Amino acid sequence: MTSAQPTQLLIRAAQPNDVADIFDLIKALAEYEKLSHQVTGNIELLKQHLFGNRPCIEAIVADIGGNSVGFALFFTSYSTFLTKPGLYLEDLFVLPEYRGQGIGKALLSHLAKLVRERDYGRLEWSVLDWNAPAIGFYERMGATVLPDWRICRVTGEAIGQLADRD
Repeated sequence: MTSAQPTQLLIRAAQPNDVADIFDLIKALAEYEKLSHQVTGNIELLKQHLFGNRPCIEAIVADIGGNSVGFALFFTSYSTFLTKPGLYLEDLFVLPEYRGQGIGKALLSHLAKLVRERDYGRLEWSVLDWNAPAIGFYERMGATVLPDWRICRVTGEAIGQLADRD
């Protein structure tokens, strides 16, 4: 494979008719990460969160010849130190057969342009520590993998338990 970007590649904002394709890509990402058992959401919720009355996420799609071959899903975060919004990349995924063609780079570049256009302070995301190919890719794109930060997460019943604490 070549590292040249495919000539027919289009990076564009997701549209409501892309939701089923994005959900399929989410399931492919989960399979790649060996986390398929954690996909409990559905297309209807995804569509509501992307395009409903109170959208809380955005997505861009990598399109080749009318086929969605990758996506990035993101939302606004905030840095109190910078006193500026940021863009948090929740997921970036390119189908394995389309990797090495510059699609991931094009998705990240598009996100960086959004950050610049919106005058946000940063673009950030997390990566699984075992995913050496992704870590190497992100570092080549200019990202710093922060060694001293860990993600904290409260889910399921623990949310209720935390909410009920005095």
